[in-house]
Amino acid sequence: KVQSIKMTLYRAGGDSPIARSLMRAAERGVQVAVLVELKARFDEATNVGWAKALERSGVHVVYGLVGLKTHAKCVLVVRNDDDGLRRYCHIGTGNYNSKTARTYEDVGFLTCDPSVGADVTSLFNHLTGYSRAVEFQSLLVAPNDLRSQLLDLIEHEKQFGAQGRILAKLNSIADEEMIEALYDASNAGVQIDLLIRGLCCLSPGVPGMSENIRVRSILGRYLEHSRIVRFEHGEGDSPLFLIGSADWMGRNLDRRIEVLVPVVHPKHRDWLDSVIEFDLADDIVRHELASDGLWHRLGPAAFDDGDAQGRLYHWVAERQKA
Repeated sequence: KVQSIKMTLYRAGGDSPIARSLMRAAERGVQVAVLVELKARFDEATNVGWAKALERSGVHVVYGLVGLKTHAKCVLVVRNDDDGLRRYCHIGTGNYNSKTARTYEDVGFLTCDPSVGADVTSLFNHLTGYSRAVEFQSLLVAPNDLRSQLLDLIEHEKQFGAQGRILAKLNSIADEEMIEALYDASNAGVQIDLLIRGLCCLSPGVPGMSENIRVRSILGRYLEHSRIVRFEHGEGDSPLFLIGSADWMGRNLDRRIEVLVPVVHPKHRDWLDSVIEFDLADDIVRHELASDGLWHRLGPAAFDDGDAQGRLYHWVAERQKA
């Protein structure tokens, strides 16, 4: 029933079952188009090899837009279902790589929502050269408008003062404009929690500048890799949840193709809230960033007594069993 598949491959990996499945689909007559990023750091040679193999199997391989690295994680599958053609989309935070999927912590969203499907179709048409001007209804896309939309959401949250709250779970935050916007929101009373795995150029807890900002980092068995953003009043008085591929760095916001998707279903929002609660608990092992730029380990002395990732792992496993 599958008519076409379009996909971004940022890190295909050495022995990629996903790439092999795409090749088998093309050999069966499915229209397959794959955007392979040739400048994925440390995986350049591997990606070139897969690009050649995909082309030999009949896959339409493209290499993105000049001057922009394609970092978005998107799949579009068009199926001829019993009630007509339907577009299925997956938008994730992690690479489509079977090896890193076992060691990275990530989240993904699978949907056949028509508005998301239309946006993802427009994105792939743009990336493969079939269209130029692109406007998105649901997705937040860099470098088109992601920066301005995030800044608008931070500005909107400022209006609620101490009732406002922003949470951002990112790999890194280094963009000066985004950091200044968070400082302004903090000075307006907005409570801001940042879960940053790697680089953080923001100074939290500085009186008169960032006293309402807290930064913590989770280290454990898995590499924290998901990007989850939550604005308490992002949709009127309702929270806005976003997941996707973009960190808050200049390269992500200005020089890469990145995608964030809103998560609107109540069940999915509750799921993301539960993930966040594991990472913000007071009894987990974590590192917190002080105003002097030093990280401090907090939580139980024994790691196993406060393993946030372990708790999340078992919680997900129990839900799958149920």
